[in-house]
Amino acid sequence: MSARWIIAGGGTGGHLYPGLAIAEALREADPQAQVLFVGTERGIEARVVPAQGYALETIKVQGIKNRGLAALAKAALQVPLSILASMALIRRFRPSAVLGVGGYASGPVLIAAWLLGVPTAIQEQNALPGVTNRILGRFVRRVFTSWPGTSGFAAPRILECGNPIRAAIRARGGDTEERFTVLVFGGSQGARTINHAMAAAAPLLADMKDRLRIVHQTGRDPDVDAAAVYRAAGIEADVRPYFDDMPAQYAGASLAICRAGATSLAELAAAELPAILIPFPFAADNHQEKNADVFVHAGAARKLRNADTTGETLAAAIRELSGDSVALEKMRDGMRSLARPGAARNVVDRLLALSGDRHV
Repeated sequence: MSARWIIAGGGTGGHLYPGLAIAEALREADPQAQVLFVGTERGIEARVVPAQGYALETIKVQGIKNRGLAALAKAALQVPLSILASMALIRRFRPSAVLGVGGYASGPVLIAAWLLGVPTAIQEQNALPGVTNRILGRFVRRVFTSWPGTSGFAAPRILECGNPIRAAIRARGGDTEERFTVLVFGGSQGARTINHAMAAAAPLLADMKDRLRIVHQTGRDPDVDAAAVYRAAGIEADVRPYFDDMPAQYAGASLAICRAGATSLAELAAAELPAILIPFPFAADNHQEKNADVFVHAGAARKLRNADTTGETLAAAIRELSGDSVALEKMRDGMRSLARPGAARNVVDRLLALSGDRHV
């Protein structure tokens, strides 16, 4: 019988896409492998996982951090029910191992697997783990980390594998675009600060309209009409709420402006795409700041504080880097030094060993 795997978690692209990369590598190792994702109805997984051809089961669970008393009580009551639902699901599916990739669904499913004696592991994307993964790290058999020096876990369980990325993401073949192309995105949900700053930057960059192109992912409910702003400045722009073809967008860009989510950073490194990073200041335990620091230290990116992100600062950075090919090449070198293209296969090899399923 082919191996069966559960990948639990999601909520945002930062958690989900490493899971999809691992699923892709599992099927590459064993084309008959069955991979089941477990998430929630509200997360990005509800839309993306079925579209990628994988089965998805959902459980009812909510976050408990930074919530009011009533919401906290409701979320806490859901936890034992979600664990019981997860145990029933695991008994039915009979996985070789269960991997958590972060997000609300990850906790109950991994606890259920641990209670049932199923091999468990977590894949931590960030340089500074969140509280849920720090707790789960005490129970799971393996912790697959993405960056050197990740703290918060017991050393014997840690295996540094890199952050898995989709196989379609590749380094750009060279500067073949006629225009300097800036890829702007705020993760799967967009970023209000970046949207507003880019709207303010557009008129300041109007004199560059013949050599500048903007590709801007605004998120699904933006409160600024970025397309109209770029149009008024005469700047060629492709503005959409969400890009399903991010590998193609990375490949066509000269510079990225984005948050410092771990998965976005891993993809930027694989694409060797220089970046201006604007860490989200309210991320759990300020982990995006730590992520960005890894890339700044490697010379792969520049960091701009959220409070300092204005039309003026972004326009100045775009103008400077668009005219400095030497600086961009050094940043590409830095990205290249951080890329871990074999991360998904590294995780899969260790999952196979963890489960005792070595036949593939």
